[in-house]
Amino acid sequence: MNHFLEKLLFVCSRNRQRSLTAERIFESEPGYQVRSAGTAPGARTKLTPGLLGWADIVFVMERKHRDWILAHYADLVTGKPIVTLLIPDEYGYMDDELVDILTNRVAAYLAGD
Repeated sequence: MNHFLEKLLFVCSRNRQRSLTAERIFESEPGYQVRSAGTAPGARTKLTPGLLGWADIVFVMERKHRDWILAHYADLVTGKPIVTLLIPDEYGYMDDELVDILTNRVAAYLAGD
């Protein structure tokens, strides 16, 4: 029996809307450990080297988040998938449309993984 849990990290700017919603959606999915963080100085949970090292897959909401990670921590994500979901910062926490978009895009990636 395989007890390996894939570790998913969701990243946005402030870790208050998009990435936090993604964490809430996927934290109860079997087979995954899930965390979220933000790149901005005032983020609820700030993205750290430890979180990036922990993650097996990093999902970012926008290209600027991927660029930020590569500018600050490229050595920690070498060979690690960074998936850009292309979700703009225009949704509230657990907004129905945001939940649908996250569910569809992340599930599509994980199904092909």
